[in-house]
Amino acid sequence: MSHILHARNLALAAFAAVALIACDQKQSVPGVTDTEIKLGQTMPYSGPASAYGVIGKTEVAYFQMVNERGGINGRKINLISLDDAYSPPRAVEQVRKLVEQDQVLALFQNLGTPSNSAIHDYVNAQKIPHLFVATGATKWGDPKNFPWTIGFQPSYQIEAKIYARYILREKPDARIAVLYQNDDYGKDYLHGFKEGLGDKVDMIVAEVSYEVTDPTVDSQIVTLKSSGADVFFNITTPKFAAQAIRKVADIGWKPLHFINNVASSVGAVLTPAGLDKSVGVITALYMKDPNDPQWDSDPGMQRWHEFMAKYMPGADVRDFNHVYGYAAAQLMEQVLEKCGDDLSRENLLKQATSVENAQLDVGLPGITYDTGPDDYFLVEQLQLARFDGTRWVLFGEVIGLE
Repeated sequence: MSHILHARNLALAAFAAVALIACDQKQSVPGVTDTEIKLGQTMPYSGPASAYGVIGKTEVAYFQMVNERGGINGRKINLISLDDAYSPPRAVEQVRKLVEQDQVLALFQNLGTPSNSAIHDYVNAQKIPHLFVATGATKWGDPKNFPWTIGFQPSYQIEAKIYARYILREKPDARIAVLYQNDDYGKDYLHGFKEGLGDKVDMIVAEVSYEVTDPTVDSQIVTLKSSGADVFFNITTPKFAAQAIRKVADIGWKPLHFINNVASSVGAVLTPAGLDKSVGVITALYMKDPNDPQWDSDPGMQRWHEFMAKYMPGADVRDFNHVYGYAAAQLMEQVLEKCGDDLSRENLLKQATSVENAQLDVGLPGITYDTGPDDYFLVEQLQLARFDGTRWVLFGEVIGLE
């Protein structure tokens, strides 16, 4: 009998040991405790793209709101948001700190194509969820080679092809000029635009680039006007977008003017450029414009306005970047909720890559938010809009590319 009891005790001890190991493993997920989930990001709070810094501030404020409501499944969200000055070397330094010192569970909404490109290999080698990055570069939709990285907004190439499709239909004899940022971000848009034009790519009569270190793009605009172009595709970040819009007006150039979505903020771009000088500019949207009165009674936008009033008092509610940051944080909240108590990095990635028709307060009607294990492109539809001096006015149908 004693040997049976001994065996039973050994079995119980073994079971307890396994349970203890399992418990330790559960406890040892980086960035996760019984009361906290730690996330990290880098943002350009300084440098040439600092207009985007309000995105990070909005996301930190959003999780403050979530925490005041009790957190997610009983855990508070600690979003550590660091400045990378839109500098790839600085982004690498800050991300290594977040991963190796701060021990974050995941990266969320790191901003900028150059910055994310610099950390792409590192975070995938470390198997760190690199979620909903704040850039539309097409490379973020590559689950085969970079399974831990997923984008948030429509890909730059999809957006550029939509502009190309519109030009081919509405202005088939156009002479097109292009200004683009000389890096992965600008070249991705340009590549998509040329693909969209197809065998009509010779409609582009001039293309000029700029560096993020350039003080202005005034000389580039003068050069593009001299090409005789009557269509202008303006692929820029906010500071340079405002300069370009202003210069186009000041020299009396009147092209059909397209500006990429990431530089379409009324508060951060069109107001500094001059609202009167921005009239007629076209962009593509996938979220509601906070300046558009048609959303005044919209429940989702009312929740956004309430959030802004309480958690970001004094902020410029005309700045679309606040809408963007709110949307990304709301999606991240939904993904974390779906994780339940399984906050392993593997399960977080699984939930981020199995989003089904997510509903966001600030999303445009008809735009769907979906991902799959083999499809990392969250948004693949946009709607064109024209600026009327006060707000973006939607026109046409929601457009998607097969």
